[in-house]
Amino acid sequence: MIRGLYTAASGMLAMQTQIDVTSNNISNVNTTGFKKDRAEFQDLMYEALNYTGGATSDISRNPTGIDVGMGVRVSGIQKAFLQGNLKQTGNSLDMAIEGKGFFQITLPNGELAYTRNGSFKVDNEGAIINGLGYRLEPEIVIPENLINLSVANDGTVSAMNPTTGDTEVLGQILIVDFINPAGLSPYGDTMFVETEASGAPIEGVPTVDAFGSLRQGMIESSNVALVNEMVDLITAQRAYEANSKAITTTDDMLDIVNRLKR
Repeated sequence: MIRGLYTAASGMLAMQTQIDVTSNNISNVNTTGFKKDRAEFQDLMYEALNYTGGATSDISRNPTGIDVGMGVRVSGIQKAFLQGNLKQTGNSLDMAIEGKGFFQITLPNGELAYTRNGSFKVDNEGAIINGLGYRLEPEIVIPENLINLSVANDGTVSAMNPTTGDTEVLGQILIVDFINPAGLSPYGDTMFVETEASGAPIEGVPTVDAFGSLRQGMIESSNVALVNEMVDLITAQRAYEANSKAITTTDDMLDIVNRLKR
């Protein structure tokens, strides 16, 4: 019966993690470029009270055995890099990646971070930056005398010179992909950083090979499906309650055993 206390307690801890993950998904349902998390679980080791295949006589063996599980644990929390819906904004600096790839952002320490959030602005020098003021890599500067900024599907950035009427190419947006995007480490602010698990970034031109294409004037919404998250939340809550009930029941049984001595 003591085993049941620890087993049910491990279930409560696991379901608390599930609720934490689901709550984070729900809170970011409107976060641009957010990718939902999925909690993964594994059962713990088993106590073998009677081994499977153990001899029951000289000519027979136990067909199943008696193995009692010790509970559950969280084995990992994985990002689901499914495509979110594209939403029209009309802002010429908003960009969405349709397909595979990440924008590259230069952090203040000089390292690169990667994001699907293409809600960009310009700083006082005309450089394209994200909402935190970090510059897009490769760096692209838009001169103040140019108008009608255009970003092609292949990432070519151009604008028109109102004096001459000519179109000037300002730069090329490159995107990157990873062998294992799920191995990226969340940095916060919808950005990720490279790890050994993700592999090195593979840089390329949008629309070329397996890379996605850019869509100007659009942003990628969160890929969180609110209905699914609510179902997961209710399921986790019910499982949490059931595990707490198992602890209460085990405690009542232990109380009965203790009172047998009186």
